[in-house]
Formats: sequence, C-alpha cells, structure tokens
Amino acid sequence: MAEHPAHRLRGAQGGAAAGPGQPRAARARRAELDITQLAPYVTSNRSFYRIDTALVVPQVDPQTWTLRIHGRVRNPITLTFDQLLARPMVERYVTLACVSNEVGGDLIGNARWLGVPVKELLDEAQPLDGADQVVGRSADGWTCGTPTAVLRDGRDALLAVGMNGEPLPIQHGFPARMVVPGLYGYVSACKWVTELELTSFADFDAYWVPRGWSPMGPIKTQSRIDAPRSRNNLTAGPVTVAGVAWAQHRGIRKVEVRVDGGPWQEAALARSVSVDTWVQWSWRWDATEGRHRLQVRATDTTGEVQPEQERPPAPDGATGWHSVDVEVG
Repeated sequence: MAEHPAHRLRGAQGGAAAGPGQPRAARARRAELDITQLAPYVTSNRSFYRIDTALVVPQVDPQTWTLRIHGRVRNPITLTFDQLLARPMVERYVTLACVSNEVGGDLIGNARWLGVPVKELLDEAQPLDGADQVVGRSADGWTCGTPTAVLRDGRDALLAVGMNGEPLPIQHGFPARMVVPGLYGYVSACKWVTELELTSFADFDAYWVPRGWSPMGPIKTQSRIDAPRSRNNLTAGPVTVAGVAWAQHRGIRKVEVRVDGGPWQEAALARSVSVDTWVQWSWRWDATEGRHRLQVRATDTTGEVQPEQERPPAPDGATGWHSVDVEVG
C-alpha cells in the first residue's frame, strides 16, 4: 500500500481548524462533564464502534483510489484522492449511531470529522429529476441508499477523510467515507466509498433493504444512563445519575429521570457543539437504602418525547426507556 498521506491530511485539518475548527473544539471541551463512568463527549478513534459487513478490512491504496459520482446526473464526476484533498474542507462534530443499537447500547459515538461537503459535490454533478436516492458503494461492493434530499438540505453531510484530528483510520473507512447527521449508518455511513450513484428508491434496493430493514433510517430520539451502573456499590445519600441523549439533526430539549416509577425529574443538560451531536446530562439523586430502578427519557427540540414502548432494532431502530436497577446500602 502506498505511503499514508498523513502530512496532507494534517495540513488540511490545520487549515480547517484555523477557521471554524478552533471555536468548535473549544465548545466541545466545555461540553464535557467530569463524571466517572460517563461516556466522554468525544469518542476516541480507538473506542469508536465499528459495525460493517467486511470480514476483512479493505486495504485501499489512496494513489489509485477514485470516487465516481454518476448515474442520473447531468455532469458525471471522477475524483482522485489528491483532487479530493485539494478541495475546501470543513470540520464538524457528528454523532453516528448504528440501527442495531439496543436501548442502552454502546453502538454510538461522537467524533470530529474532516471532509468535503457532499452537497457541493452533488450540486456539481447536477442530479436529474427523479434521482431521489444516492447509492454509496464501498470498495468491497457493499451498498447503502441515502435520500438525495437529505444530502442537499444544508446539514453537514461530509465525504470524510479525517477523524478527531487524524487521518481517517483504515477500519473506519480510509481513504474516504460518508458521514450524514441524523441517519442511521446502514443508510448513510458508507466506508471505503468509491461510488456515489444517483438513482431512485423505486429502481434500487441497497444491501440491507431486501434483508428486512427500512429503506429510510432517520435516527430516533434516545437516551442512556451511564452512571450509576447495576454493579456499583452505592451508599445512601447524594448520588450523581448521568448519561447521554441524542436526536441528531434535531437536538435534545430535555432529559428526565425517575426512580421506581415515580414522578419525572428534569436533569441538567451539558452544552453541546450542535444539534448533530449527543449531549451529556446529569441529575442529583438523594438515594435511600434498598433496591431501586432508574429510568430516563429524552425530548427533542421538535417536542417529540422518547417513546416508552420497547421495540427491537429491526426494521428501523430500537425504542424504549433505558432502565438501570441499583442496590443502595
């Protein structure tokens, strides 16, 4: 494999950071609550979840890699990696989530992504009428279908080449991958991407759709309790209950916690960089001796309350309130 072009990526990141990157990085630091067991606001590259169908991680040579934007477009485009790196880039914090994440699960993470806005690429390609789906194809042939309108509605959908100030790790899609706020990964987060084909949902089903998953995958409003955990030894008195909540591209308005089915109590929300990331929250509980059940629910900025009804991940994402049973001595 050719030498990793880290120097070029770091140079591009430096340019982005000199503009919007630095203020956002400062806001990310202010979004961090220093609470034991609470997931950090920014997930490290090493800890970021990985879910894909690749039995062997594709090893893509950036010197021969190209991205084709074709199909139902007026102006087909082919870019080399050098041409991609030469384009203006932005850095954005975006929380990604897997549709197979169970309630309370950890198949979710927040990172700082560096990349080229997908909208700009599509605008240059000029999609034709009826091209309502963009099919991303991976180097290993995997496909996902993303609504064209979502990629052009102004959100920070990126063709990403960097992650948390480093070149995109191979296991996370090097040399380039898709990052789309507000959509589950199976309909948006194509890694090792080599093609963006404009087509329609009526004409093509991407990899997971024939397997029973919904062709549309908007992320549901969700929340999770990180602390305390059921195995913790708690003593009566003040206990900090904390976790994360997310509703990417809508944002979180409120998080509430209750104990043993009692009244809902509003938690304090930490800051966040944007509506495209999760938010940390905390609540002080005056714990009494005995066994207790803690529950959490979130409300997004549209007023939608996280549903109580428990549903499995298939076909379009799990629902339900996360609960933790604890013992207080």
